[in-house]
Amino acid sequence: MALRGSKVSVVRIGTRGSQLALWQAHHIAGLISTHLNGIETEIVPIKTEADLRQDVLLAELGGKGLFIKELEVALLDNRIDIAVHSMKDVTVDLAEEFTIAAILKREDPYDAFVSSKYQTLAQLQAGAVIGTCSLRRQSQLLSIRPDLTIVPIRGNVTTRLKRLDDGDFDAIILAVSGLRRLGLDERITEVLDQLPHVPSPGQGALGVECRVGDQNLIEEMKELDDSLSNAEVSAERAVNAGLGGSCHVPIGVLTKCRRESYEIAAYVGSIDAQHTIIEKLSGTLDGLMTGIEVVIEKLNQRGAQKILAG
Repeated sequence: MALRGSKVSVVRIGTRGSQLALWQAHHIAGLISTHLNGIETEIVPIKTEADLRQDVLLAELGGKGLFIKELEVALLDNRIDIAVHSMKDVTVDLAEEFTIAAILKREDPYDAFVSSKYQTLAQLQAGAVIGTCSLRRQSQLLSIRPDLTIVPIRGNVTTRLKRLDDGDFDAIILAVSGLRRLGLDERITEVLDQLPHVPSPGQGALGVECRVGDQNLIEEMKELDDSLSNAEVSAERAVNAGLGGSCHVPIGVLTKCRRESYEIAAYVGSIDAQHTIIEKLSGTLDGLMTGIEVVIEKLNQRGAQKILAG
């Protein structure tokens, strides 16, 4: 990070090397160029263990945190100045050396049902094979369609779509946001925007991670922050943290913030969907923090911790 006095002049943007991750990094580079006059950017792709080991389930590798670990090492080594993440991949226990300086305006947070044979999830025949490596998605699918066969699938978006087109699956579940960002809207067969389909905390939102000591850079990046998206994602992460969530347990949390109000929906379920809980709450925006505590308390009163403990 080059400086002109106290002014940031060049920002090295660390990102994973997938097509979607690179789109996200270039998107933020474009926003920096547009909104932060005089700051130049450099994209620095970094390969992560989770990207290199596509043959192993993410939960077995250690979870979504592997998507950000190498980027955080690069931050500490001063090889990059900021890291770009999908906020659903950012662990709730962010290390004290780092901070999320900005959360950009959120894309559609929901999951997409993608199929070449069927128009809706409801149309799937008994025993149909559906691909997802998300325990949350598996639990939610089985809670309404216990007759489905869930098969793990990893790889980037285009790899998963190719496997679908090759006939390995009757359908797959992907994030609406990722498909739209890659210009693949036409592959969205159905948007799963009704309960029990509650997205992963932070899904659809991009975050900018900085070292806590880079105050000048943090202040610059704050100019990219969208306050309502930040409030939504922060609330979802707070509920997830309050429940002790990780990628090893099926938890979904979605917050919708408007100028004066909020809505929260939360899902907790066992992997086999034999036990599921859904809580919803709404209120005025100034009561959001209290609402978060209420949702956590209600979920725990209904046995969330027992479900999550397996």
